[in-house]
Amino acid sequence: MTTSTRGLHHVELVMGTAVSIDIRDDVDPEAVTEVVRWLHHVDATFSTYRIDSPISRLGLGELTLKDMPSEVLDVLALCEDLNEDTDGAFDAWAVPAPNGSRLDPSGVVKGWSIERAAELLEAWDARCFCINAGGDVALRGEPEAGTPWRVGIRHPQVPTAQAAVLQLHGRAAVATSATYERGAHIIDPATREPTADLASVTVVGPDLTFVDAYATAAFVMGVDGLLWLHERHPDHHGFAITHDDQTFATPGLPSLRAPR
Repeated sequence: MTTSTRGLHHVELVMGTAVSIDIRDDVDPEAVTEVVRWLHHVDATFSTYRIDSPISRLGLGELTLKDMPSEVLDVLALCEDLNEDTDGAFDAWAVPAPNGSRLDPSGVVKGWSIERAAELLEAWDARCFCINAGGDVALRGEPEAGTPWRVGIRHPQVPTAQAAVLQLHGRAAVATSATYERGAHIIDPATREPTADLASVTVVGPDLTFVDAYATAAFVMGVDGLLWLHERHPDHHGFAITHDDQTFATPGLPSLRAPR
């Protein structure tokens, strides 16, 4: 016999961040247990900070592709597609990893894993929930009937302020690439050096797998990344902030902003 609980909230420290799971439906608590189990599995498989993870052992040449589980092969194939899609701005093979290798798919793994976590919750019949992994957010439904989810975009220079607030319904995802938490850590594959032309780039779309990767790629491209996003993926929206507090947005982004 299973017991459903209305309104579950759980925070798990995993993948180097705090993952908040906020479910507004009647749902079996085992749903959260399964999601947490999945996230720790992803961390053990893909962490470039763990020398014993399959991705680290592959990058260091201790294992080959034929030794990899199917999910690693799937993510690496996704990385190849993203490299082509972004004209090389996203390149998992050009990033120096913490383990000393030059293979680091972290720019897509978090978004991919959180989107899979959302699908797990849906399989448990959850329809209204928010998963927030260190500011990368996967949404479904509404927090209350007729009320949108509100997602704040942090102001890069003022940690306590928000540069914008988005109102989102249904299936949506938001990801931000920025320098304010970890400094200039995003590598431009063309130069193999950190890039910090922008303070932050936020991307909104239907699937956090791609939203996460596109935010990284657009950050590498600079302000031109918003033009690339709008032309290549018009169903996605972007918002960029420069170090001197200028803001730029794709044409569809203003319709998502909450009124001031």
